[in-house]
Amino acid sequence: MTYSIAALDEKTGAFGLAVTSSSPAVAARCAHARAGVGAVGTQNITDPRLGPRGLDLMASGASASEAIEILKATHDYIAFRQLIALDAQGRTAAFSGANVLGKNAYALAKGAVSAGNLLAGEHVPQAVLDGFAKATGPFPERIVKAMRAGLDAGGEEGPLHSVGLLVVDKVSWPVVDLRVDWHDDPIGELERLWKVYEPQMDAYVTRALNPSAAPSFGVPGDK
Repeated sequence: MTYSIAALDEKTGAFGLAVTSSSPAVAARCAHARAGVGAVGTQNITDPRLGPRGLDLMASGASASEAIEILKATHDYIAFRQLIALDAQGRTAAFSGANVLGKNAYALAKGAVSAGNLLAGEHVPQAVLDGFAKATGPFPERIVKAMRAGLDAGGEEGPLHSVGLLVVDKVSWPVVDLRVDWHDDPIGELERLWKVYEPQMDAYVTRALNPSAAPSFGVPGDK
């Protein structure tokens, strides 16, 4: 029903997480990241509380694997959950409970982790990581390309309908938070949205920090 990736940009320290699913509005429940701390994905039969809790644990000094072990030990119904975690040192961890649906798997690398359930095949998470490793371009675009690689490898067993891309960097809010909540080609639509947003991304941070130096919005009435 879902596959995802969490990744670290080693050049900037930014964290990104993308997730896609047959269900609507998947990123609203499953994608969690915090600047300077890491990223946590919580999927399958999702408990959105696990994301912020995992980030709190890593902010307090737990590694990605330690955070997941604590979540496993302290939360009910953990057998229904699938988790990924990435910490500020690029360490990764993942968990698939005994009741995770269909073909499910995860793949780990330094600075990136992928997991999925109800997959076309257990090879899909590794294909996502391979796609990320081979991708070029800005960090958010590399994550989008990784999601495309997962789709090209078979993706989910059924049709996808939603996807989200979340990126945090040096400010306390997401610098990218793009969502396609119901679409027949959500990853294709995310690729299109990223191309629209990419040239504007830095300007929105500038507008927040120093509006006097911010560029025009380029819309009627904005001088």
